[in-house]
This record gives sequence, C-alpha cells and structure tokens, in this order.
Amino acid sequence: MSEPILKVTDFSVDFWVDGKWYPAAIDMNFDVMAGKTLAIVGESGSGKSTTALGLMGLLPSNARVKGSIKVKGREMFGANAKQLRKYRGKEVAYIFQEPMTALNPVFTIGFQIVETLRNHFDMGPAAAKERAIELLNMVEIPNPEVSFNKYPHQLSGGQRQRAMIAQSISCDPGLLIADEPTTALDVTVQAEILDLMRGLRTRLNSAILLITHDMGVVADLADDILVMKDGLAVEMGKSEQIFSNPQHPYTQSLLASVPKLGQNLKREFDSSSKKDSILVLQDVTIEYPKRGRVPAFQAVKNFSLEIFPGEIVGLVGESGSGKTTVGRAAIGLLPIKSGKLQICDVDISRFNKKELVGIRRKTGIVFQDPYSSLNPRLPIGESIGEPLYLAGVAKGNELAKRVEELLEMVELPRSYRNRFPHELSGGQKQRVGIARALALTPELLVADEPTSALDVSVQARFLDLLQELQNKLKFACLFISHDLAVVDVLSHRIAVMQDGMLVEVGSKSDILENPKEVYTQRLISAVPVPDPHKQKIKREARLASLKK
Repeated sequence: MSEPILKVTDFSVDFWVDGKWYPAAIDMNFDVMAGKTLAIVGESGSGKSTTALGLMGLLPSNARVKGSIKVKGREMFGANAKQLRKYRGKEVAYIFQEPMTALNPVFTIGFQIVETLRNHFDMGPAAAKERAIELLNMVEIPNPEVSFNKYPHQLSGGQRQRAMIAQSISCDPGLLIADEPTTALDVTVQAEILDLMRGLRTRLNSAILLITHDMGVVADLADDILVMKDGLAVEMGKSEQIFSNPQHPYTQSLLASVPKLGQNLKREFDSSSKKDSILVLQDVTIEYPKRGRVPAFQAVKNFSLEIFPGEIVGLVGESGSGKTTVGRAAIGLLPIKSGKLQICDVDISRFNKKELVGIRRKTGIVFQDPYSSLNPRLPIGESIGEPLYLAGVAKGNELAKRVEELLEMVELPRSYRNRFPHELSGGQKQRVGIARALALTPELLVADEPTSALDVSVQARFLDLLQELQNKLKFACLFISHDLAVVDVLSHRIAVMQDGMLVEVGSKSDILENPKEVYTQRLISAVPVPDPHKQKIKREARLASLKK
C-alpha cells in the first residue's frame, strides 16, 4: 500500500488554564489515505476542532502539543514559522466553519485567492487573476468574473463557502481539512457543496479530514469514521461498519440521537381541537425599504397561513426564501406592506410601535444564534427576568422565584441564574433563550432555526424539551428551519417557501410522503440520510434527476 497523506501518532493537546493543564485531545492515532475521507465526529467539546487546528499549528499560545504529524512522510511537528507557512495552503488546506469570520471583510474574494496563489507560486498578477477566476468557476460560483471583485458580505452563505473552498484548493493541496463545512447551509446548498468536495477529491486524488456533527453528511462523504468523546478516540472503523454495527455505547447513543426523515409521520394535529386561529397571515407582502443606492426589496409576496392553538407549523425553504422575515413579522418585529396580520384575534396590520407593546406579551421568539441574542453583560437570571420586570408582572423576591421556576422548566440548575452567557454551552444558551421567550407564557412562539448550531445529541435533548413544554403549555408555534428531519420531529403541518412565496402547505405526511411541487421534491431529495448505502442510492437518484 502507498504511504498515507496524513499520519498522526500519539497526538495530544493540553491547555493551560488558571495554573492547571486541561487535556483537550489525548493520544490520537489515525491515518488518512489519498483519495479517501476520514470523518471525526462527536459532541461539541469532544476535541474535534482542537485536533484539526493542532495539525495546522493554529492553536493559541496556552496550548501544549505532543506527538507526531507526518504529511506525505515528512514530519511537521515542531516545524518553525517559515516551514509552517509553506506547509499551510500548499500541502494542507483548511476550510473553516464560518466563512464570514475566516474571510477578510476588507478585501475582495478575488484578491484573497490571488494572494494565496502568489505566496506559494512564482506568478504575476494577471496569471494569478486568471487562475483565481478559473477556481471560482470550478466551485460553480455564478459570474466568476463579477464575483472576483465582490466582498465577502456581498455573497450568500453558500457562495462564501464555495469561495473559501476555491481559496483552499488553489494550490492543489494533498490534504483538505473541512471543519463543519455545511453547518449553516440549507439542504440543497449543502448537497451541492458535498458534490463539489467529492469531485475535487476525485480530481486531485487528495485526502479529506472532515469534522462534523451531521451524521447525514458523514454518510454521504466519509470512507472511515473516528468517534471522539472528552478528548479520546472511543471508536474507529469503516463508515458502513460504524453505521450498521457501532460497538461503543457512546457511538450507539450518538447515532440514536440523529433525527431521520419520515420517522415521526404519526404526529398529526387533532383538527377537531381547532378553535379561533392564534396567528393569521392573509395575502401578506413584506418589503425592505430603499436605503441609499440599495433599491427596495420585496422579501415576501402574498403569503397566507393560519396557526391554531397548540399547533406547531414548520416553515422550511432555502436561505433567502423569506422564512425569517415571515417569523419576525408574525410577532410584530417587522411591518407589513400590505395584507392582513392578526395575532390572538387582534389585527396588528397597521399598528405602530406603541400599540404593539400590548400584543408582545402574547408572543415570544427564540432566535437562531443564542450567542448574539443574549446580552453578554447580564447574568442569565436577569436576561430571563427582564421581560417579566418590564411588563410589570413581577419584581423583587417574586421575580427571583419566577426566574428559578423558568430555569427548572428548561432543565437548568437554579444556580445558573448568576452565570453569564459565555460560561454556558451552545445548548444551554439555547435553553435560556426558550426560558426568556416563555417567561410571559405567550400564546404564540416563533422559533427561528434554534437547532442549526447544535450537535445531534444536544439537538435531540433540545427537541424533546421543546415538545414537552409545548404539550404542557399548549402554545402555538411557528418553527422555522432548513433541517427537514428536525421539522419532521416537531411539526404537525409543514409550509414550504421559495423566493418569498408559499409554494406548498399541508399535513406532515402529505408534504414528506407525497410532495406535489417540484421544489418541495428537490428539497426532500437533498436531505442526506444517516446510512451510507441508502445515501449513495439517494444521491445518485438526485444527480440523475438534475441531469434531466
């Protein structure tokens, strides 16, 4: 057999914090062969990204690294800064989790690719630009000549990810490290990115080290799987073997936590319990006004939907389809241009900010990103109690008692009321967001992509909690997500959006088992299934349908 592209032996990472060494990765041993993909999976905090950053020499100064890292037979551990600069990009490239923070916002996409090329090759500006446009075309960015001069904020999430991949593969690296490359992407863009990475692996015969918590993505791309927990590799094997016959209890629980499309079709809403609608949107059009040179933009057009007490409606569609805009308008955070918007029998279509104060007590929202939606300067208790205090519902000891009850309701210890957001994990912060949203016992809850950044086991516990709370409190819920498997777990009905318009709405079984619209069929076909054999068949069928 040929030598592996990457050979990692007895690799460990420790961090020095408050006078003590804390292990983050312990005695890691693995190989990645040319033309193969190794997926490292596990919960947040298991050491996946720490291991990958350690391989690139990108860890902070308080990290201690031990072991051997060989790339194409050459030892890279202990390399100096000059050697590392040659090694990064040319031998090993890194696709970061969030392209918006990894790409430099003050330089164009083209400039950043040209800079990489000229750092590693003896190329003039014209030749580097020609190669950069060729790379943008290779990753299927529309109008590469125009996109070359665009800044990161002028591209969509999927296009930014493609631009980063173009930069990463510009030097034809032997090893590509992809850290959660599809986390924030909707299923159709995710499928395109995975097709692209698979094609690049075949064309360059390069190796891929994939880091992800999405087991559907693993089934689609990985040849081998390494499972991590608390810094340790607990299981390693071929993809088919791990999925069909996992040996370690942690691997078994991880796979059991993965939501599967079509497994919850029996969860239908009892139509006999329908009363007056909690939320009515009738021919609603929402427009973002003209700002400077940016023209007015119609984000939602003639949208109609009703939600009844105790019902969860899943709203799905690609990025930019208008889902979040509908969710924000539904609780009065965005004005509507035309149509009728009614909450709890009150028509708020033409309400001003002062008139909306009263209706906000009957609504709540859980935002997509708990990191930015919680005030970093306020303890958790104050964040949860703020709606109660501002509404004049409770103060003093009564407020403190109510905050503790809300913490218990979302299964967080009472002691957490004195902690700050940065001291909590992503899943815990999302629970705080739910507690805050439910503080005033709203009749309508809008949940905007609340699980997109959570790993599968935390996501499973979060979905169970939301279901329990909804069964207990009977609030109506508009659940916005690009993850159809998650919507399947929670929803009674599903509404599908495309380009600001409602294209299909119906019961969960109607939408998932018998979608009428071509767009809905395309969405469902793009969802990866956590089974390598089934996913290969599904992928080939999807690609065949696209060629027709």
